Amino acid sequence: MRVGVIGVGNMGFHHARIYAEMAREGILEFVGIADLNFERAKEVGEKFGVRAFGDYRELLNIVDAVSIAVPTKHHYEVSVEFIRKGVSVLVEKPICDSVEKAREMIRLAEMEGVKLMVGHVERFNPAVLKLKELIGKGELGELITMSARRLGPFNPNTSETNVVVDLAIHDIDVMRFITGSEIEQVYARCRRIVGISEDYALIYLKFGNSLDCVIETNRLTPQKIRNLSAVGLKAFANLDYIQQDLFILGDDSIRRVEVQKREPLRNEIESFIECVKKDKRPLVDGEDGLYALMVAIKALESSKKNEVLKVF
Repeated sequence: MRVGVIGVGNMGFHHARIYAEMAREGILEFVGIADLNFERAKEVGEKFGVRAFGDYRELLNIVDAVSIAVPTKHHYEVSVEFIRKGVSVLVEKPICDSVEKAREMIRLAEMEGVKLMVGHVERFNPAVLKLKELIGKGELGELITMSARRLGPFNPNTSETNVVVDLAIHDIDVMRFITGSEIEQVYARCRRIVGISEDYALIYLKFGNSLDCVIETNRLTPQKIRNLSAVGLKAFANLDYIQQDLFILGDDSIRRVEVQKREPLRNEIESFIECVKKDKRPLVDGEDGLYALMVAIKALESSKKNEVLKVF
């Protein structure tokens, strides 16, 4: 199977790195990368021994599947060109910059019979998968609340995208994935402090199973913090996304859960390739990406109106 990468900034670079590893292992054929910054494309191409292009359209007829890691505002136009060519697409989160465009991407992928997967990479984090498993087994008891903190320093490369769509959307998706429940209401307080878009947000989510969840996110904290906690009637769980550490706290004990640590992005890309090869539904399909985007947009609307809003 022939694959390529469109956009080789920070995230796209890592897609290219993993495809190059998989090509060396004989899993796929890595045929090319493309970036408007052709010097960057050549640099990455030379590093991984793959052809570089300045125009992504040069890949349209030579790939079966592609990773798209261009800025969010270009997700729709680039993805649609490949979908219409019968190419399966793994597009970085968020799926795109509007609900209407996301729905059209989903419709076209279904019509063309190709896979559309959205890069909500935390679903492939081994610690997240283990926590979902433990909750499913009832080890925490009835789940009462979850909270997430996704904090870090200011990054001028992402400052055009608000912090809800850029960062909090990960935890919106993870909480829905872990609980298996849908979000009914959202209330948020979002502010622009140092950047050109909202760089701080506190978000409350009410799930259909009466679960209350809170997400705090910002681009103001000196160090990256990525954690998730879950409170049940039997136990408390604390998860570190970065270290892939998971601890369960009971009445009189603290237990470190064994997690088979592995790079989430490698897991995600392997899952994508398997879906294409075996005609399976992606773990994070277009509908999942659309749902997370809709909740994120509702959070921003809630902040502007200072109201609790129904999601649907």
